[in-house]
Amino acid sequence: MSTHDPDTLLAETREFNAELERQLATIPPVNTVPPEESRRARREGRGIFPAPVFLPEARTVWIEGPGGPVSLRVIEPEEEPAGVFLHIHGGGWTLGENDMQDLRLKRLAHEAGLTVMSVGYRLAPENPYPAAPDDCETAALWLLARRDELARSGPLAIGGDSAGGHLTAVTLLRLRDRHGITGAFAAAVFQYGCFDLSMTPSQRHWGERNLVLSESIMIWYADQFLPGRDREQRRDPDISPLFADLSGMPPAVFTVGTQDPLLDDTLFMEARWRAAGHPTELHVWPEAPHGFLSLPMTVADPALSTEHDFLRRTLGLDLSTPRLTHPQEVPG
Repeated sequence: MSTHDPDTLLAETREFNAELERQLATIPPVNTVPPEESRRARREGRGIFPAPVFLPEARTVWIEGPGGPVSLRVIEPEEEPAGVFLHIHGGGWTLGENDMQDLRLKRLAHEAGLTVMSVGYRLAPENPYPAAPDDCETAALWLLARRDELARSGPLAIGGDSAGGHLTAVTLLRLRDRHGITGAFAAAVFQYGCFDLSMTPSQRHWGERNLVLSESIMIWYADQFLPGRDREQRRDPDISPLFADLSGMPPAVFTVGTQDPLLDDTLFMEARWRAAGHPTELHVWPEAPHGFLSLPMTVADPALSTEHDFLRRTLGLDLSTPRLTHPQEVPG
């Protein structure tokens, strides 16, 4: 359980949001900057996200994908791993890389006792749909084919944030629909995912307030990923998994903040996941913005611990693993 006082947590979140908005007002919105420039800025730590820390113990594995090699960033726990977590990063299908969240994934590996493998999928607009889901599907199949070797007969889990949450759902659905595979992943983690690319009400009513995302930024991201597709075409379940048949899916935890324009995506998807008969946990963090788990916010700490608790319980793992005290902290 979290030891953070809710009132203090809310006050700190509000203060952080105000400063975040002030900072975002001083830099060009992401939808006005060439993607390669935004990618370079993020990698160099220029902008709202902390500079990435590249852990020397992390390693990269390359596998053959439908459009060329796909990288997997591998981070191991300190002890013998109990299983494998397949991670899919966010960034609006346009930004982000699989080596830019080593510290957060190291915490996941430590607290859940899992080897973490993060997928380096192809990015839009250079590689629009279906490139990213194709690469994630390939990575999942590769892992399943080597399960005994990599997971040591332990459980598998899958998850991601934002666009990575979307790609997590699409990957699970493709495994079922294209390969007849259900139950291979015993748990799923969805961090403020985008599940309806035709836009849920919370997206459509958000407006131009830029708190990591704005309505125009969300439209821009979707247009990079899905050029030439209208809203009805974007309701294809392979694009918008909110419209899919959700039978055969694993237990899942859903995390979102109330100051996130993708709030309804999480609320709607969790409700449909649960209605399909699957165990779910829903954690809605008061006034947390989109992307808060990657920001230096106090609220990220209990949110991450809650997800890792879910994984250990759902996967039947040891519950005695000590928690780290900050989302950016890793063991010595």
